[in-house]
Amino acid sequence: MEIYYQYQKLRKEFGRHAKFTDESAGLLTDIRPSEAEFKEYIERNPCTTNVMVLPEFSESDCNTTQITMAVSGMKHVEGGWPKDIDPEEVEHVLRFQKKTEKDEDYIRAITNLGAQVEELIKQNNAIDIYEEYYDGAVLDHSAETPYAKTLTVFRDPHADKVTRSCSYISWYPDGARKLAIAYSIMEFQKQPEGMPTESYVWDVTNPNVPDFTMRTASQLCCVKYNEKDPNILIGGSYNGQVQFWDTRKNPTPVDATPIEFGHRDPVYDLDWLQSKTGTEALSLSTDGNVLFWDIRKLGEPTDTIPLVEKGTGVVQGAVSLEYESVAGPTKFMVGTESGSVIMCNRKAKNPQDRIGSSFYGHHGPVYALERNPFFPKYFMSIGDWTARIWMEDVRTPIVMSKYHDTFLTGGTWSPTRPGVFFTCKMDGTLDVWDYLYKQNDPTLSVQISDAGLCSFNLQDAGRLITTGGAEGNATLLELCEGLYSIQQNEKQVIAAMFDRETKRERNLEARAKELKLRQKRQALKDKEDADAAAAANEGDAEEIKKIEAEFFEQTKGEDDTGSSLAAAPAPEDGADGEAAAEAGAEDAE
Repeated sequence: MEIYYQYQKLRKEFGRHAKFTDESAGLLTDIRPSEAEFKEYIERNPCTTNVMVLPEFSESDCNTTQITMAVSGMKHVEGGWPKDIDPEEVEHVLRFQKKTEKDEDYIRAITNLGAQVEELIKQNNAIDIYEEYYDGAVLDHSAETPYAKTLTVFRDPHADKVTRSCSYISWYPDGARKLAIAYSIMEFQKQPEGMPTESYVWDVTNPNVPDFTMRTASQLCCVKYNEKDPNILIGGSYNGQVQFWDTRKNPTPVDATPIEFGHRDPVYDLDWLQSKTGTEALSLSTDGNVLFWDIRKLGEPTDTIPLVEKGTGVVQGAVSLEYESVAGPTKFMVGTESGSVIMCNRKAKNPQDRIGSSFYGHHGPVYALERNPFFPKYFMSIGDWTARIWMEDVRTPIVMSKYHDTFLTGGTWSPTRPGVFFTCKMDGTLDVWDYLYKQNDPTLSVQISDAGLCSFNLQDAGRLITTGGAEGNATLLELCEGLYSIQQNEKQVIAAMFDRETKRERNLEARAKELKLRQKRQALKDKEDADAAAAANEGDAEEIKKIEAEFFEQTKGEDDTGSSLAAAPAPEDGADGEAAAEAGAEDAE
């Protein structure tokens, strides 16, 4: 049975919108059940299916194959010369060049190439294909959440035998390709017998195998790349020796200082000096001496400065060093184990002026010292539980961080942002401070490891940072762009903040001096008043004695010979004088 309706509409009403109206319900048709169709109906078995709204996931495990990387090189030699021409002989090369320039084929080839190159040069002058459209544009990263991600971890190859800490880290000066790490145990009682003394140079792209091994007789405490020659490294050992390596040669040192002319304590820090040859360096130790060296002749130091503090005459043990040629090629700063910072000048006019002023404030050793790369007059010191920022002309810190729960072991400024610096703590935390946005708390805190952080160093571009732990692992981290890209007007804002804090400290110093001078004047005035009162009391006593003497003279008898009175002693005070007068009167009767 088929039910259908036929709707009729005029041609002119085609396309017109339909208008629906409400009507009452009505019965259109009534379909009754049919027994014949019911017999043909077949029931199927019920099928149950569970349907979930959440997406389905699958779990699978796989074990990846470890990739072993190897370093291989290729040596290129200058070629293309005829067999009868020796390229190392200048005369042969010049003779061959003149002969070639006269050849007609050479002239024809140069002429054809010259026309093509000229056309390319004209196109390049018309359109600069290397133009930076957004060069100089400063991006605003204030709304960005700061972060740091771990790139790789360099593990001590001898970690299974002994636990050595990463005591010093130095970046390769020509790009972020390599870094040198010194491994040592600074606590003497924890050094096992037969412990390894090797330190290593690592390639950032291959953290599995060291790129170069530095072998020493004693464990290495600090190491530094040469800025002029990246193949040269200088290091200081636990036994006080200073040696240097050439990565193009053997792992053994090229030369080392004799033990009798070196330091008497471990070399805690060293640095290269600015010189024409690039071979001069200085080292320091807790023995109280700063030694200057020339790696061309390490038989004995070229100069020695004892760290005898001015005024007190106490020899200070050095722990950290800060040398920056911008502040002066002969000036450097030393952080001592007593908590003070000493300014030094190697080429002072007078020998006694080689040790300059001292800055006091820390309650323990100063583990790190560094000048601000944008404002060299301001420097940062790391010690005890705080980080302090100083100005050369002010004896008190202008800015100081809060006291942390664990003591700090290192700190450094960002080379690309004037208001950012980094600190590491003994609980394994790396703190990033951004004074442009926040001064009371660190902007970012990263938990590197459960063990303490002993050292860290920042790459010159400010993007990569390496931290060295007490368990022997060095972690390479990459910072977000907001932490190494300079912000708009950041330099002016930080300079204004430093100037404001400097003026505040100077005003406080002037106020303290004024109060001290006022107290001194008051003490002097009190002393003068006390002396005047004492002098007045002495004058009254003399006047009393004089009156008593006159009284005794007037009370003498006219017929008294005065022999007995003359024999009597002179009265010293009022009571003794009256007793003497009575005794004299009795004798006269």
